[in-house]
Amino acid sequence: MKIAMIGYGKMGKMIEQIAISRGHEIVSIIDIDNQQDFESEAFASADVAIEFTTPTAAYHNYLRAFAKNVKVVSGSTGWMQEHGDDIRRMCTEEGKTLFWASNFSIGVAIFSAVNRYLAQIMNGFPQYDVEMEETHHIHKLDAPSGTAITLAETLIDNLDRKTKWVKGTLLAPDGTLSGTSQCAPDEVPIHSIRRDEVPGIHSIRYDSEADAITITHDAHSRKGFALGAVLAAEYTANHQGLLTTSDLFKF
Repeated sequence: MKIAMIGYGKMGKMIEQIAISRGHEIVSIIDIDNQQDFESEAFASADVAIEFTTPTAAYHNYLRAFAKNVKVVSGSTGWMQEHGDDIRRMCTEEGKTLFWASNFSIGVAIFSAVNRYLAQIMNGFPQYDVEMEETHHIHKLDAPSGTAITLAETLIDNLDRKTKWVKGTLLAPDGTLSGTSQCAPDEVPIHSIRRDEVPGIHSIRYDSEADAITITHDAHSRKGFALGAVLAAEYTANHQGLLTTSDLFKF
């Protein structure tokens, strides 16, 4: 399979290594200093482009890839609220293909399934309130993380007593605490911590007067994310439309 890389930071370099180790060819690498390569024959020859950039750049990267009929796998977050409807229309009505996930880790896919199942159980036990906490490295621009938002949306879909998620507190790298831990009974607060080089920790806590139940996913490195992105690219090469990890992982 021919793969184009859009974004060549730490994640992009790790994806490149894993893709090559699985027998794929990297035909184009586009970063901030060579945007003109979107117009190259090499980029247009790609079966799939793997995109890991920033919330502000992602949507326009999708459009430039779609213009060359290149399918996209993306882990960029923060663009969906503004551009989600446009992307859904392009993928459902115009024949474009985007595999998007807030997190490509196989472990997170399993964790997400556990989260959904536990929420279904907890729907019958309203004495338990629920909140979330996510911790990431100091370079992460968005808070809460896209993964945390996805997990929270699963809670809302399965808990009748919850209708939306809200930003909770944010503990910045310098120790500054902003936001609030207070929220309405129908809201799920997501608290964020930014420290060191943490790849990603997500915890969901159900608390009652009697006891508490907490589930946590703790990433040891970015390798799991990178492998998942390559697996998604392999899947995307033979599928069309707006794809997600629920298409790739059948559980």
